[in-house]
Amino acid sequence: MESSKPHAVLLASPGLGHLIPVLELSKRLVTHHGFHVTVFAIAASASPAESQSLRSAASSRLLHIVELPPADISSLIDADAAVVTRIVVMMRETIPSFRAAISAMKVPPSLMIVDFFGFEALEIPEFDMRKYTFVPSTACFLALTLYVPTLDVEVKGEYVDRAEPLQLPGCKPVRPEDVVDPMLERRNQQYLEYMRMGVGITKSDGILSNTWEDLEPTTLKALRDHKAMAQFAKVPIYPVGPLTRPVGKEEARSELLDWLDLQPADSVIYVSFGSGGTHSSEQLAELAWGLELSQQRFIWVVRPPIENDPSGSFFTTGKGGKHPSDYLPEGFLTRTKNVGVVVPLWAPQVEILSHPSVGGFLSHCGWGSTLESILSGVPMVAWPLYAEQRLNATMLTEELGIAVRPEVLPTKRVVRKEEIEKMVRKVMEENHLRERAKEVMKSGERALRKGGPSYNSLSRVASAAISFHKSTGAP
Repeated sequence: MESSKPHAVLLASPGLGHLIPVLELSKRLVTHHGFHVTVFAIAASASPAESQSLRSAASSRLLHIVELPPADISSLIDADAAVVTRIVVMMRETIPSFRAAISAMKVPPSLMIVDFFGFEALEIPEFDMRKYTFVPSTACFLALTLYVPTLDVEVKGEYVDRAEPLQLPGCKPVRPEDVVDPMLERRNQQYLEYMRMGVGITKSDGILSNTWEDLEPTTLKALRDHKAMAQFAKVPIYPVGPLTRPVGKEEARSELLDWLDLQPADSVIYVSFGSGGTHSSEQLAELAWGLELSQQRFIWVVRPPIENDPSGSFFTTGKGGKHPSDYLPEGFLTRTKNVGVVVPLWAPQVEILSHPSVGGFLSHCGWGSTLESILSGVPMVAWPLYAEQRLNATMLTEELGIAVRPEVLPTKRVVRKEEIEKMVRKVMEENHLRERAKEVMKSGERALRKGGPSYNSLSRVASAAISFHKSTGAP
């Protein structure tokens, strides 16, 4: 390592929605701001997709990747513990090995950025460096996270039972049905962990968010206004997005892209529910029939059904399973073979969304997938399943105007084929959604360019760390 370069360490949480933006943030620190970067990730042997992302990042030689051994948390959580609980406890138990690895470094870091699930690492006392939290989601999600300890005092009973929206100072109100998963049941351990997170992420020199100024101007203004949300944030907010995985190399081209080359422009809807999303058998059948009724070309990434667990594949992304013919409606694959492609488990999403033949995306609204769709100028059918996806779906449909959504949340009832057909046709056939998506795409591109607001925001973080690096007497 060149000792003259400032050294940054980043700590990623499990899940592609956390790992990918951490890797992309790391690359920007190297290529735009002259840092040497070490990324710490928890070795996730259960998730082939995460392992592949880490191998790819390591092979680029831009980043130094360190995989921390996963801690055994089986005695610390219930067998049916929620995803949030599992990740927070996993990150907590990983801190000793993270601490030891940094203490052993020959060139001490000047900058530490931790994914918000790893917020407890901010309080390691001997770490003398600039410390930041990275929230790879929206400013709206960040504001709700910061304000939930206050809501806990103000609101009696369950949030989802309220008739009135939750009021956040200076922000758009949050409907009770849109609250994040940890707020669905206040007696669950994940709610207690989420409240601790709302306090813990402020024990830093600032909070980075994977959004940009033009996308969420109202919420970002509130987070900086001491009469509104700044009193709860306590530290500066740095929008540094949109950070997404870039299109892959041409030599690794998928056969799916060859198929897309043969289709007309904007004629294919891509259907995928992210790295963790799963459906019941009944909902999978309705999705199949709805796509068939729509008579639109499609690529559909499918997973075997799991009953009553919309995040059922979060820790096993890319792991094998049954063939789609075993769980999709009889005859569906045969009847649609000339208009659609069904792909088990995983597909090269960024490459598909950026292909000119793709004109719509039926998505779970995970923030990573949402940004990939936005930066491809592709409108969406918003189908939120878990985490903060309901908040995202509301933003996409009601604020940005680049998506449509079911009348009732998919987690509350099965969405029927007739409604699926109607939504798919609307996204694929109405030009105003596509035109608006292109406008938001251009806004995101401007934010990241040199001199753009997100570029400048990360520059301020980098400058503070470089000043600290020089103050330690480094060359």
